Amino acid sequence: MPLTTPVEREHLHSRDVKCQGFRRRDGLWDIEAHLIDTKTFTFPNRDRGGVIAAGEPLHGMSLRVTLDLDFVIHGIEAVTDYSPFTICVNASTAMKRLVGLKIAPNWLDEVRRRIGKTEGCTHLIELLRPMASTAYQTMHFAREEREDQKTVRSRPRIIDTCHALASNGPIVKLEWPDFYTGED
Repeated sequence: MPLTTPVEREHLHSRDVKCQGFRRRDGLWDIEAHLIDTKTFTFPNRDRGGVIAAGEPLHGMSLRVTLDLDFVIHGIEAVTDYSPFTICVNASTAMKRLVGLKIAPNWLDEVRRRIGKTEGCTHLIELLRPMASTAYQTMHFAREEREDQKTVRSRPRIIDTCHALASNGPIVKLEWPDFYTGED
């Protein structure tokens, strides 16, 4: 179902974010994200030659995070092809400080602590949130397969994270009956 027809308006800005997940031959996983910001109008920018033209990327960044099945970061690569200031490319190197960090609840607090406010790039850090979701979606079945091989299964962390996965709901009753808390 599409959104309702909006009030008359003017398109000014577009942000395109694309995330992809890959299983590597070495047993690790790569999650890649690409961000492109564009404006529908030309505007002044002294640091990039005078102006940034309508449709020309204001931001154009790519990020690759290499993870194991436990969401521990083994490698990270950041590239800035477009930024509003030429100095922004220097912020990519700070992302290396995330190697060894585990994607888990509240992990972005540790990201901010490791990178700080003035050594990193807000946009690269913003990409980490959809990358974490993409990592989960990419590795879900491999993690389920690993969990199925255990003699004692732990409660899946996905339970009680949204309406469909409420512990007392029909999906949990169907998929994880041992962890169902509703009435029979």
